Amino acid sequence: MKVSCLQDNLAKGLGIVSRAVSTRSTLPVLANVLLATDEGRLKLSATNLEIVVTCWIGAKVEEEGKTTVPARTLNDLVNALPQDQVHLALDSATQTLHLACARTEANIKGIDAEEFPLVPEAGEDNRHRIETEALKQMIAQVAFAAATDDARPTLTGVLTRFEENQIKMAATDGFRLSIKSLELPKPSTEPVEVVIPARALNELARIADDDCEYVYVTMPKGRNQVIFELENIVLVTQLIDGNFPDFQPVVPQRFNTRTVLNSADFAQACKMAEIFAREANHTARVRVEPGNELMPGYASITATSTETGDNVAQIDATVDGEEIEIAFNVKYMSQVLSVIDTPQVALETTKSTEPGVLKPVGDDSFLHIIMPMHFGR
Repeated sequence: MKVSCLQDNLAKGLGIVSRAVSTRSTLPVLANVLLATDEGRLKLSATNLEIVVTCWIGAKVEEEGKTTVPARTLNDLVNALPQDQVHLALDSATQTLHLACARTEANIKGIDAEEFPLVPEAGEDNRHRIETEALKQMIAQVAFAAATDDARPTLTGVLTRFEENQIKMAATDGFRLSIKSLELPKPSTEPVEVVIPARALNELARIADDDCEYVYVTMPKGRNQVIFELENIVLVTQLIDGNFPDFQPVVPQRFNTRTVLNSADFAQACKMAEIFAREANHTARVRVEPGNELMPGYASITATSTETGDNVAQIDATVDGEEIEIAFNVKYMSQVLSVIDTPQVALETTKSTEPGVLKPVGDDSFLHIIMPMHFGR
């Protein structure tokens, strides 16, 4: 293999694939990145056996070939190089990659590419086109609610359902639930329901460039995988086996109080409450008071710590219904408010022991359910 490419492009490509590199595997080749010539371009791939990320960069190919080299070594070296042409040459007998750039030369010991796991290719089965920006927003509004520990593996994933002309995602860790819907430009030929690891979706959102208009999603039959194709990037992830809990019964069908607040003000009040709530299991109280002829409605967010003190923030609100005081995990509240991009947000509540529902005002495609915390009187 003999290839040359720009340092900028190689550094960017390695940055895209490097997060898929395995750090704990007993297979040494999984700590490596695959470099291979592919139709006049240089292909980079990395995998931890759960996800595979592949990226193609422009290159001048003088000699075809492929190898794998330690990802961290190559990544650190390339990022330290000047912005110049990088020349790569492989000694296939010793699997040593010679790298030259400006006045720098290095030799990196590699492992034969034949030992690298096979990189899956996408087919045309169950293929859907989704706008990149809309998909990134969808992931941002849902994936954070997935569980982060593996006690219940299904909850570390995001339920993704393709049905007719809609895609719906849902995630829960047992304390909160995010649901987001998105219209598809082309109806699904058949209903498909899968559980995609939240980690893989977050990685997709990270590498999806806003310059890329669409993401193509493919679910090849019988392979228990989902493939995301972007311009010059492909991410493949294994699906999670198991039944995702039926979340529909959890979604409240009515409310006693609807409180409309300024999103930024509510987020700021929660952020301040979090300072004192940290030592009290992140518990903060939200008290809602309807307005009258003399006074407008308001919500007050209060947090108390026996060690550090307390604070209360009051913000204006339009309240439809009765007064209520309810306690929430304010850290969770801050997280959901950070992914709501409408000027106003609605908090719908029934009573202090029932879940609250957050909805962006003017956007019916997203809702977030948050369980109440217990607090003493």
